[in-house]
Amino acid sequence: VGLVGESGCGKSTLGKTILKLHDITGGQILFHGEDITNYTEKQMRPLREKIQIIFQDPYASLNPKKKVVQSVMTPLDVSGKYTKEEKLKKVIDILNEVGLSEKFLEKYPHEMSGGQRQRVVIAIAAACHPQILICDEPTTALDVTIQAQILNLIRDLQKELNMTVIYITHDLGVVANMADRICVMYAGKIVEVGTAREIFYSPAHPYTWALLSSMPDLETKERLFSIPGTPPNMIFPPKGDAFAERNQYAMQVDFEEEPPFFKLSDTHYAATWLLHPNAPKVEMPEALQHRIARMNRKEGV
Repeated sequence: VGLVGESGCGKSTLGKTILKLHDITGGQILFHGEDITNYTEKQMRPLREKIQIIFQDPYASLNPKKKVVQSVMTPLDVSGKYTKEEKLKKVIDILNEVGLSEKFLEKYPHEMSGGQRQRVVIAIAAACHPQILICDEPTTALDVTIQAQILNLIRDLQKELNMTVIYITHDLGVVANMADRICVMYAGKIVEVGTAREIFYSPAHPYTWALLSSMPDLETKERLFSIPGTPPNMIFPPKGDAFAERNQYAMQVDFEEEPPFFKLSDTHYAATWLLHPNAPKVEMPEALQHRIARMNRKEGV
């Protein structure tokens, strides 16, 4: 699952909230149908190995005083399921899986490159074979060439460990290659959700149109679109649709009532009054239509 949106829209907060690292002010967190919203820290402890997170900055995620072997072994120590020999073997195995040899066991974080540190962080997260892995922009601090390696590594681990990955990013290009489903977030709320193809080829929310129109394209001759204004201060949430002030297609109802989700297909929903039966018909921006048409032609659609 890809979670996309502008900086400050609440993507990272949502990821941390799933892990109960933030207090929850509303809604529910369901894990295998079980409501864990009000779990205490003691109740959450067994779930920690089932739900793991990778943060943006690998250097800040690692204890500078601990060697790699100590850091990767920590979640195995906490689980209390393994002997010392079993833990060491599992540490070596998981390091090999993320592309690091045994020589890294005795290294400290400052002795490694950014890409190597991020591989160690991924090894820590994957050590107990989690069912859910939350990736909070794990390639933001890395060089472009290293980014591709880390993305491929996460994809390979997902298949190998059969786990769900929630990929948090503002890079739509990354999401296009990583996600099966995409959630578009604005001002702390999901405004559109669908399969990757539905979001990229049939977007329905004006905010999604704006995000896609601002994405660079080698063949685009039109000027890239920028969204005017800034996201609202959610300490004082606006009345109606939070995107109304920045939405060039906004109607009066957008400033008065928050739109519900409208169903476009069994997998595609968008929260915009433009989908109401009584709303005027509004087409997505022409530049975006041209881009989608080019992508369809390339695929022979």
